[in-house]
Amino acid sequence: MQIVSFHFRLSPRGFNPLSSYKNKGLKPLGGETKNTTCFLHDPYLWLQIIKKRYMQPFHLAFPVTVLDKTFDFYHTLLGCPTGRTADRWIDFNFWGNQITAHLVEDVGEKAPSNQVDGKNVPVKHFGAILEMTEWEALAKKLQAYGIEFVIEPYVRFKGEVGEQATMFFLDPSGNAIEFKSFKNFEQIFAS
Repeated sequence: MQIVSFHFRLSPRGFNPLSSYKNKGLKPLGGETKNTTCFLHDPYLWLQIIKKRYMQPFHLAFPVTVLDKTFDFYHTLLGCPTGRTADRWIDFNFWGNQITAHLVEDVGEKAPSNQVDGKNVPVKHFGAILEMTEWEALAKKLQAYGIEFVIEPYVRFKGEVGEQATMFFLDPSGNAIEFKSFKNFEQIFAS
């Protein structure tokens, strides 16, 4: 049995555990702070604590050919809040990550693909890993919208390590996007 002491803050985004180990120099980030000691037997809970503390948002810039269609696609269809904008770019909050659509004349040739589980997966792509209920809801929303999938929503590696739901589609400029969800989130990096 391990005993873990941690701080957490209550915020509009919910529970955010922060390690109280002073040698790491970690401090609460604001909000109401409480100290508590708990017993953690569940590795999934450990993963959630580590993910909330150590997973940092990433930034990705990508080319687009039409900004208004890009805005409609990412903001209106996918539900990504917007950040700063200019005449030639838009920042989006893509599931907690900053992505920036930059206006260009031409996005270039079609990206190559590799075979994964018998499907042609676009090599150049980005996306997000969602909880299964959110992934299912997004798949239904995209199907109802009539999105043309590169790879239809399905579960790959069924019964194997890394079993995951996945779907691929293109934005209006041809950028490939993948959304996935794992049956077991502890296996995201499993081999």
